[in-house]
Amino acid sequence: MVWQGRSRRSYTGKLIRSARKKRKYELGRPQVETLIGERKIKMERVRGGNVKVKLVMDKFANVYDPKQNKVVKAEIKSVVENRAHVHYVRKNVITKGAIIETSIGKARVTNRPSQEGVINAVLVE
Repeated sequence: MVWQGRSRRSYTGKLIRSARKKRKYELGRPQVETLIGERKIKMERVRGGNVKVKLVMDKFANVYDPKQNKVVKAEIKSVVENRAHVHYVRKNVITKGAIIETSIGKARVTNRPSQEGVINAVLVE
């Protein structure tokens, strides 16, 4: 469960009882870890009837090549480096800032795939 709110204890250590329960719009949702594989997205209804597209799996990324000033759809081979978590490289989890090995070379992910539904990256020398 994701908790968003104040501490349940006062500064003296006394337990503070809640005046009400969480409203639906205050609830958190579990994080989606984007993996390498056949494209799979998750549509979630959010507040106001809007829809969030969450990327669960994908094997292609839009890679920008700064030398040629072009964007290429490249196949993702593996995750080389990920500073977000120690074990994300082993699990091949893609997050913003992760270095991925693609068919055209190494690239750094520039967006948040689990919240935007697509993987965008910039080629790294």
